[in-house]
Amino acid sequence: MLTEAELWGLFETTGAVLKGHFLLSSGLHSPVYIQCAKLLQHPDLAERVCRALAGKVRGLGPVQAVVGPALGGIVVAYELARALGVRGMFAERDNGRMCLRRGFEVSPGERVLIAEDVVTTGRSSLEVAEVVRAAGGNPVGIACLVDRRPDATEPKLPVISLLRIELETFSPEECPLCREGVPLVKPGSRPGPGT
Repeated sequence: MLTEAELWGLFETTGAVLKGHFLLSSGLHSPVYIQCAKLLQHPDLAERVCRALAGKVRGLGPVQAVVGPALGGIVVAYELARALGVRGMFAERDNGRMCLRRGFEVSPGERVLIAEDVVTTGRSSLEVAEVVRAAGGNPVGIACLVDRRPDATEPKLPVISLLRIELETFSPEECPLCREGVPLVKPGSRPGPGT
């Protein structure tokens, strides 16, 4: 098993904990950004953290497939699926809408786990869950490496994470970093806030 402290240590040693002024895919601003790709670029670490996450999701009951949103959820979905011994797929945007492409299909009634690197609001994960539902599948939960939701409310599905952390976020109107003139960086994969 991997403790939260051990995972945080892996994030720090791989340079995944960034400090500055960041635009999150939710549209919020934050002085800290966790760039999971810095950790996931190391196959041995990706396998290790996702195997630990797989151990935590077994309580959801049987999982028959894993789907993650592109881009952040692709590696997590693949490694989680490998650890669980099921298919791993990803959903991607086409004309701004999340969908399954590349021949990926979900069977009617199939129990599908949504996989993500970081959950801030849960919006991307819920979009993927809707794609799964529209295909007749049954989304059973959201598995992520980092859950940074500010209030830990359930976004209509259970969220299982390796690390639960509350990092400061601000609306653009209330952001002290904006007022101080600190340059805003957009490190995520979503085209822009609200899209």
